Amino acid sequence: MRRPKSRGVRKQHRNLEVEEIELLNQWIDSQKPNSGSNPLSLEPLEKNLPVGRFVNDNGVVAFSRYAGARKFYQLPISKKTKDGLKEAKYINMTDIQVASLPHALCGRDILGAAKTGSGKTLAFVIPVLEKLYRERWGPEDGVGSIIISPTRELAGQLFDVLREVGKHHNFSAGLLIGGRKGVDTEKERVNELNFLVCTPGRLLQHMDETPNFDCSQLQVLVLDEADRILDIGFKKTLNAIVSQLPKPRQTLLFSATQTKSVQDLARLSLKDPEYLGVHEESVTATPNRLQQTAMIVPLDEKLDMLWSFIKAHLNSKILVFLSSSKQVKFVFEAFKKLRPGIPLKCLYGRMNQEKRMGIYSQFCQTRSVLFSTDVASRGLDFNKAVDWVVQVDCPEDVASYIHRVGRTARYLSGGRSVLFLAPSEMEMLEKLKAAKIPIQFIKANKRRLQPVSGLLSALLVKYPDLQHVAQRAFITYLRSIHIQKDKEVFDVTKLPIDEFSASLGLPMTPKVKFLNRKAKGKMLSGKSSLPESEISDEDDATAISREDLFADDIKEDNLDKVEKELLLTKDNQSRDGEKADDIGALVPGTRILKKKKLKINVHRPAGTRVVFDEEGNTLPPLAMVADINSGDILLDQVKKDEYYKKMREELKQVDKQDKLLDRQRRREKRIKEKMKLKKAKLEEENNEEGEDDLSGSEAEADAQRKPKRSKIYFDSDNDDGEAEKSRDDKDLKADSISVAEQEELALKLLSSMHS
Repeated sequence: MRRPKSRGVRKQHRNLEVEEIELLNQWIDSQKPNSGSNPLSLEPLEKNLPVGRFVNDNGVVAFSRYAGARKFYQLPISKKTKDGLKEAKYINMTDIQVASLPHALCGRDILGAAKTGSGKTLAFVIPVLEKLYRERWGPEDGVGSIIISPTRELAGQLFDVLREVGKHHNFSAGLLIGGRKGVDTEKERVNELNFLVCTPGRLLQHMDETPNFDCSQLQVLVLDEADRILDIGFKKTLNAIVSQLPKPRQTLLFSATQTKSVQDLARLSLKDPEYLGVHEESVTATPNRLQQTAMIVPLDEKLDMLWSFIKAHLNSKILVFLSSSKQVKFVFEAFKKLRPGIPLKCLYGRMNQEKRMGIYSQFCQTRSVLFSTDVASRGLDFNKAVDWVVQVDCPEDVASYIHRVGRTARYLSGGRSVLFLAPSEMEMLEKLKAAKIPIQFIKANKRRLQPVSGLLSALLVKYPDLQHVAQRAFITYLRSIHIQKDKEVFDVTKLPIDEFSASLGLPMTPKVKFLNRKAKGKMLSGKSSLPESEISDEDDATAISREDLFADDIKEDNLDKVEKELLLTKDNQSRDGEKADDIGALVPGTRILKKKKLKINVHRPAGTRVVFDEEGNTLPPLAMVADINSGDILLDQVKKDEYYKKMREELKQVDKQDKLLDRQRRREKRIKEKMKLKKAKLEEENNEEGEDDLSGSEAEADAQRKPKRSKIYFDSDNDDGEAEKSRDDKDLKADSISVAEQEELALKLLSSMHS
């Protein structure tokens, strides 16, 4: 058991720390690099020159220059940090470290941009350790530094580096990420931590829910993969976090594709930040040891090409990128059942956190194939080099491409990547070349292609649950194309929809409403390339948000907060934003879509009346009129007669109301006809007044013409038996008709009254 240090030893250590801190502060202040300069452009320090404080030739105490240093021991950092770096075998600095560390150590805000795999993590881990060490930070001082990462895996990786390099310091650090249990335990201890490595959603959850959570003394804020954290996916979350942080602080932003947006920098209250883009003048925007290729692969042949590629590289570590989690699930489950001869794994945002971390760890240690969404494209460093990065689906933009291929060829390792482009996506190749990405276009070897679509069809028959997964993969892929902003590359109307559905093994093309609406609009304008059978009159009720597909981890982080803001407005839907009626009924053996779905539910139960007693038990329909004294359910005839009598009275009242309503409607109809006739008659009279050529014979004939007899209406529904008034509202006079006619009318009236 280690014996505790005596009071005298502890005091001696404290004095040594105070002396070292005073020396470091003097060293940093005396040799500050000029603001706006890039230390990478300075000549390296000579090996024979002293490091730190020394006496020059003039007998004056001076300090060595640290701007332009190429090795860690030449920097003004504490012995504890140097020991941690040495034990972790970090000796030489990378370009981004050479450029940023001199500025960061003297307290300046940093915007660091460098290629993937270039050592950006140490460029901010060392400054945050040194900042708190020189401030003599202790447990009672609370949170001194916050490091924010967009994904959980990357946050875990950063925490490991911080713990490794800072293991000789006496600081406390915590990893706060979503998807894990133990939030209550975190709340109890979070105020005692000096370093917080976290994802945005989890951090905001503690800010909102943890009692007395205090960041008012924060010294350093770090955003790793800053461009991702500053985009729309994290906008509301980050704004809420920054609003609770003190403005007098140091802020460090690092990414492979750094933002220069004035609005973003203003949100973070940066003070004259040093922009250090160490690879901006580089010939390429990606690592030099990375071999990049692209090939045209029709959408319906992409799975065939992927299967063939895996079968041809069974001894390689392969990272495969797909657009959505549903595609990852389907391809993983289907290929796993087909057994290609190499271990398969999958990684996506909604996966259980412990399982995600386990899969990440396994992939780091073994040769296998990992199917993943873009959740694995940011910052992750797989211990053993990834041999191949395969992009089955086209990346959203150039930045996404750079981050994807950055998982291989890290630091001094080599790597290769291949991009499958559909014929309609060839514009992306030009965009990549314009961004200084040396990608080589090659032709696919069709002779080595091993079709897998037939095997997938057999799988869907054998495993019916897999068919539903295939349908959702089909829909989410089309939605991912539909919501893309860059229509020069992504145009869903140019895709072979039916062929793509068949390539997944589906017996028919599922019905997608947002696609049908888009196709209908283009059909009306004469621009549609989709078959007419794809067009539907139904409205699209599916709400679509870009983050549903490309921000799996954003949602997962804020899910712990309250099922994630975002992702924005439309995140109350399921993760993939799908609705049940997106998928039409499948018809076995045919791929012909019906224009209309049958609306009648044949399985709906027939209408039966159920009666419950006071205890909630069901009774026969007419139990209410049954003889309650008898043991069995026999109907009491007296109650039955009373019940029917009551019902007859009610029906009579209802029938009477119906008759009154019907008479009113017919009367209104007659009035309308009468008004119409009067209007026509007035127009005719006005026309006749303008004519003077009416002959006397015609006038005389018109005068002798007998007037038309008014019709008489009798209503058998009239309870009083009285006749209604005629159309001209004159009373019926008996002497206006003959005796025979009067008798006939009387007989009709009597017969109607008796009936």
